[in-house]
Amino acid sequence: MQNSTPQPMTGHPVISSTGLFTPQDVITNEELVASFNAFVDLHNARNAEAIAAGEVEQLQHSSVEFIEKASGIKARHVMAKEPVLDPEIMAPRWEERPDDEISILAEIGVKAAEEALKRAGRDPKDVDAVLCAASNMQRPYPAMAVEIQDALGIDGFGFDMNVACSSATFGIQTAADYIRAGNAKSVLVVSPEITSGHLNWRDRDSHFIFGDVATAVLVEDAAVAPEQHWDILGTKLKTVFSNNIRNNFGFLNRAHPETEGAPDKLFVQEGRKVFKEVVPMVAQMILDEAERLDLDPTALRRLWLHQANAGMNRLIAHRVLGHEADADESPTVLDTYGNTSSAGSIIAFHKHSEDLADGDVGLICSFGAGYSAGTVFVRKVG
Repeated sequence: MQNSTPQPMTGHPVISSTGLFTPQDVITNEELVASFNAFVDLHNARNAEAIAAGEVEQLQHSSVEFIEKASGIKARHVMAKEPVLDPEIMAPRWEERPDDEISILAEIGVKAAEEALKRAGRDPKDVDAVLCAASNMQRPYPAMAVEIQDALGIDGFGFDMNVACSSATFGIQTAADYIRAGNAKSVLVVSPEITSGHLNWRDRDSHFIFGDVATAVLVEDAAVAPEQHWDILGTKLKTVFSNNIRNNFGFLNRAHPETEGAPDKLFVQEGRKVFKEVVPMVAQMILDEAERLDLDPTALRRLWLHQANAGMNRLIAHRVLGHEADADESPTVLDTYGNTSSAGSIIAFHKHSEDLADGDVGLICSFGAGYSAGTVFVRKVG
């Protein structure tokens, strides 16, 4: 009789719960525009002679109307409001923490994770792994996920993953795959996004886009999940290389002293190109995956889409549902949170899912730099 290695039992992945941490500080469009325009006036006054000589570009004011028409955003939460609004700084500032103190990114990730665990009635010792899936990491190593794991008291493993604004949905599929393979029963996908640190607050075309937040998704085997949960019917990931959304921030790309005054290395995008290319790609991806899962896309009860641009969401929802989606079918948090990168679709799901009935089917979808896109079709149970 031959000896054989026992194979792990496969599981069925579900979403047991979600958690959310929202910073207290809020910056309204009115406050942001006042700060930006004050910076513009200072810049133009200090460089008046160079501007007149054609050596320096004259900056233009922003406006509330411009921001809301371009994005649909009306306000955003940030971790440090005062320095962001200071025309002489216009970047987040806080005291640097010693290495033996929890990092600020890990801290907000822990807060979101603790809420997810509490809502599922789960103890940290029951969790097998932590994935920190986010686009704006505080450092390369030690992994933020391992620090979050340690702070929560989880005996398992953790690692970071970055697929820009699609990080959370990529994290959910990765966690679901661990469940399917029988290598884990309970996995936390944590997305702490302090996007304010990677945003050029002095760029008129993008200074209004991002906000700070942290979310957590508890993905578990249905055998151990709470009675009320969300079946993961199917997941799909897609990447297509594009430079239309790019961030070169980091040590390897830092400006050298001889390049003082060179353009910053922060977030930049070609907004019109992104809109034109991403909308049809994501809509078709959703339709194809719905067909593969034998789901009628027009019958989806709710779409929790990436919260980047109101116009993009409106067009994607229309192509999927076959009609103009209302606020119930495709809820938004973009107006009050801004673009929170990978956390956006999870915030929408967290805030707008409790009212769905047993058997209702919905879609969590994210898309962004890469290009990257992820879909998670779910069905309410209980």
